[in-house]
Amino acid sequence: MELSAILAKCDHTLLAQTATWEEIKGICDDGMRFHTASVCIPASFVKQAKAYVGERLPICTVIGFPNGYATTAAKCFMASDAVANGADEVDMVINIGWAKEGKWAEITEEIAAIKAACKGKLLKVIIETCLLTEAEKIALCKCVTDAKADYIKTSTGFSTAGATFADVELFAKHIGPDVKIKAAGGISSLEDAEKFIALGASRLGTSRIVKIAKNQQSTGGY
Repeated sequence: MELSAILAKCDHTLLAQTATWEEIKGICDDGMRFHTASVCIPASFVKQAKAYVGERLPICTVIGFPNGYATTAAKCFMASDAVANGADEVDMVINIGWAKEGKWAEITEEIAAIKAACKGKLLKVIIETCLLTEAEKIALCKCVTDAKADYIKTSTGFSTAGATFADVELFAKHIGPDVKIKAAGGISSLEDAEKFIALGASRLGTSRIVKIAKNQQSTGGY
C-alpha cells in the first residue's frame, strides 16, 4: 500500500498534557504537508488551529477525555463548544463504568445526545477496549450503531494498552453498515498500519506514520 494512501487515513495526533501551541502548529504543518485525514488535538487549541489551517485540513478534538466519566451534559457542552470553535470531528470517550454495569441504554442515549451536539460533524466513539471484556465490546458495537455515531474507536492511548488486530476484527463483525472503525494507540509501523486497514479500519490515530514519512522524505524515499 502506498504511504500516501496510509497517511490519508491518519488522524495525526498530539494529545500530551504538556502540548504547546508551537507543537500543535507543527502537527498542523505536518498534516497539511502530508495530507493526513485530520489532526487530532486538545480542545483548547481548536480555535487557534482552525484559524491557522482554514479549510486546508480537518481539525479533530477529544471530549470527556481520557476517562469518560464526565456527565452527559458536560460532554454535550464540550462537543458543541468544540464545533463552535471550528472542530470538524469529535472523538468522545464513553462512560466505562456504565459499560461495566451493563447500562447499554444509557450509553446509547449519551452517544446520541453528543452526536446531536456535534451538529452534523463527525463523531467517533472511544470505548477503551483494553478495559473491556469481549462481550462488553460487542454490546458497545450495538450502542454505537444504534446511536448513529460515525465511528467506533479502540483506545485513548492513555490507558493500559492501545489498538489490537483482534479488536478491529471484532468491531468489523459487529458494527452496523454505517459505522466505520478507527484504530488508535500504539500504531508504530507501516506494517501494522496496513494490517489494521486490511482488517477494516478506515482511520488510524497515530503520530508515528508521519514521522516515518518525514524520515523517508529526508532520505529521498518518499
